[in-house]
Amino acid sequence: MLNVLRPALSRLLTPVADVLARTPVTPNALTIIGTVGMTAGALWLFPTGHLFAGTLVCTGFVLGDMLDGLLARVKGTTGAWGAFLDSTLDRISDAAVFAGLTIWLVRTGQDALAWVALFCLVMGGMVSYAKARAEGLGIACNVGIAERTERLLITLVAAGLTGLGVPYVLTIGFWALAVLSLVTFGQRVDAVRRAASQVPAGDSWRDHGGEPPDDARAGAPS
Repeated sequence: MLNVLRPALSRLLTPVADVLARTPVTPNALTIIGTVGMTAGALWLFPTGHLFAGTLVCTGFVLGDMLDGLLARVKGTTGAWGAFLDSTLDRISDAAVFAGLTIWLVRTGQDALAWVALFCLVMGGMVSYAKARAEGLGIACNVGIAERTERLLITLVAAGLTGLGVPYVLTIGFWALAVLSLVTFGQRVDAVRRAASQVPAGDSWRDHGGEPPDDARAGAPS
């Protein structure tokens, strides 16, 4: 939904990427630094009740996370490994944010909301997995009202406002996110079901996630 903002953010950050391109810094280094920074900030600041500070730190690293892709394009080093690393480490960052907030909720006696936060963490993983599995089957799955950007935005805004003393906003944010994540997961499952129904049964060894037959293995690139 918020992907329409990506071109504007890219234009804003491109000058920074141009400067970094003249240094030894690599896109993968930025990816790792961003993940370590966001994970450390979320697991240190959120559980100790520093919600606004944690939001600022995580937001900074989220914006910095966009630089790795821009830097890769500027340096001409885009590739499958970088894309895999970025996507995989994003899951770690997301988990750290929700884990940090869940710990704080438990420590402050908000057990019911902690369960909602845990549900959001699990559903976020399922939403991402549904897309990755579909693309592994050769099916496009770019649908859903709450992709990673939207989920992080809702979470960080709610946490930041809570840190500033605004009441009920984290409760509203987490419940809204739980519903949106569930809907997004359903949208992706339905999109894959409809796309898969257009493929004749037996046309692909990937239909049920099985291993390729020997002849398929033989023709596959090594």
